[in-house]
Amino acid sequence: MPAAEIRAVREETDVNALYPVIAELRDHLSRDEFHETYEAMTEEGYHLFGRYVDGEPVGAVGVRIGTNFYLGRHAYVYDLVVTEEERSKGHGSALLSFVHEWATERDCEAVELESGLWREEAHRFYEENGYERYCYSFVYDLP
Repeated sequence: MPAAEIRAVREETDVNALYPVIAELRDHLSRDEFHETYEAMTEEGYHLFGRYVDGEPVGAVGVRIGTNFYLGRHAYVYDLVVTEEERSKGHGSALLSFVHEWATERDCEAVELESGLWREEAHRFYEENGYERYCYSFVYDLP
């Protein structure tokens, strides 16, 4: 069985290695846009973690801690992706479990995420991992 691990992404080489993984979820981002946005997000408290099998990236999760009136202190998952060829092998569940532990260690009361309406397989996955559908999210694009 291949050795799998999850580790924080801090070095530029690790960020570069995870771009193709993130791009499977965020395919609208060029490599440059990804790096610029990643830098801005990390300044706002974003943390990126990679899931590696035998040293090769197979998944990623990006999360930030926040506080609001309805969840209190919580971790918000902005990105969760496993490469297409590695899906349904437990990597996504391992990444979510990692986030749950990470958030618990930081005194969070919940973990929240959003998923596009068209991503029905992802919704089943989240529900199988204990998540509850509890609201709709809306966006208003500014001119």
